[in-house]
Amino acid sequence: MNENSTALRRGLSTRHIRFMALGSAIGTGLFYGSAAAIKLAGPSVLLAYLIGGAAIYMMMRALGEMAVRNPVSGSFGQYASQYLGRFAGFLTGWSYAFSMLVVCLADVTAFGVYMSFWFPDTPRWIWVLGIVFFIGALNLCSVRVFGELEFWLSLLKVTAIVSMILAGAAVLMFGIQLGGAGEPLAAVSNLWRHGGFFPNGIGGMIASFTVVMFAFGGVEMIGITAGEAKDPQRVIPRAINSVPLRILLFYVFTLLVLMSIYPWSKIGSEGSPFVQIFSGLGIGSAATLLNIVVISAAVSAINSDIFSAGRMMYGMAHNGQAPASFAQLSRFGVPWMTVVVMAVALLLGVVLNYLAPDNLFLILAAVVTFSIVWVWLMILLSQIVMRRGMSAEEVARLHFPVPFWPVGPACAVVFMLFIFGVLAWFPDTRMALYVGIGWLALLSLGYWLFVARQAQVRLAGSPGN
Repeated sequence: MNENSTALRRGLSTRHIRFMALGSAIGTGLFYGSAAAIKLAGPSVLLAYLIGGAAIYMMMRALGEMAVRNPVSGSFGQYASQYLGRFAGFLTGWSYAFSMLVVCLADVTAFGVYMSFWFPDTPRWIWVLGIVFFIGALNLCSVRVFGELEFWLSLLKVTAIVSMILAGAAVLMFGIQLGGAGEPLAAVSNLWRHGGFFPNGIGGMIASFTVVMFAFGGVEMIGITAGEAKDPQRVIPRAINSVPLRILLFYVFTLLVLMSIYPWSKIGSEGSPFVQIFSGLGIGSAATLLNIVVISAAVSAINSDIFSAGRMMYGMAHNGQAPASFAQLSRFGVPWMTVVVMAVALLLGVVLNYLAPDNLFLILAAVVTFSIVWVWLMILLSQIVMRRGMSAEEVARLHFPVPFWPVGPACAVVFMLFIFGVLAWFPDTRMALYVGIGWLALLSLGYWLFVARQAQVRLAGSPGN
């Protein structure tokens, strides 16, 4: 097997990586999941996004410290293996691939909902089937083509969000009245006029963390791209320093505008709240345009998630923690086996949308929250163990050290454990915790049956034994 068939190609620039991470994180969680978060917390969801965003930034800096020091394919799966042990790396890598699969299931579900805006009489599963085949074909293109397409899709989303904020600010400035007579005026006071800032109490805000953390899933993709970045030591820090802050601003300011121009209690969970609000304003063409944007957002997010899963499994295959076939690359330098497996698995989304279209998004979001928070926890613990094993001279040579060491990473670890507690406390998300624990138990069994046992067999058969 020649080198070109197993080595990823470094074809991603800063522009590609920055917008790929934006594409993965600013997608269904904002355009569709935000309605569920608002329903749980009301205006206090803004505080949940601020708190969650701070923890995410600390996790990203921990990942950045490791990725700049050692840019490898597989990223945090490799770091967990190196600093926490092969078992932890196995759990981390497979859990991430699992979370990307479930995120894709949630995204294709949302795609079906978006298409229902135009075609309410067409079954959702038909749209889901179509998008699965389209994305599968797209991910077999070269990484440069993928990065370029993702850049333009993400740029469309960012432009739409900025336009939304500016249009909302104009609505607030001129005090436009929604609907007919008797309807409330668009005003910032809508944030506290309808039951207060905490209409469902502190418990409502805490419950929203399940959807809020799901929304931030995808930012860790920057670490995944390190193996294909042209200049990791320059590209990775710039991307990490800009993306988390931008995502936080997009979420907070966008939802601030949404809940100011329309009472939070009237933002439903059917369809995108963006489309609903502009329809409520009587701007039909804007609603149609926004539906195009949220559809492209879903496509972009699914695209990024399949990319991330493929690169993670590629790194694990090279490390002996996944089937060797996942390390095979196409002539375009793409790990094609993972794309095929993910596309086939996504056909499950077709079945789920046929059998249980109602509340499917929330169920999937809770399962993803468990898996992705587990991965973030492993990233933080890997960085802590790495730093504790370094000498003072090695620490001084770090190009991108984590800030507020050691308090910052420790606080982020506590917050991730708190999210697990949130999943366990609320009945609606408790099943996701059971599914997550069951998944880790299944992975543990698989590790000891296959990876660990094969390693023992190889060791026993090596010369000198």
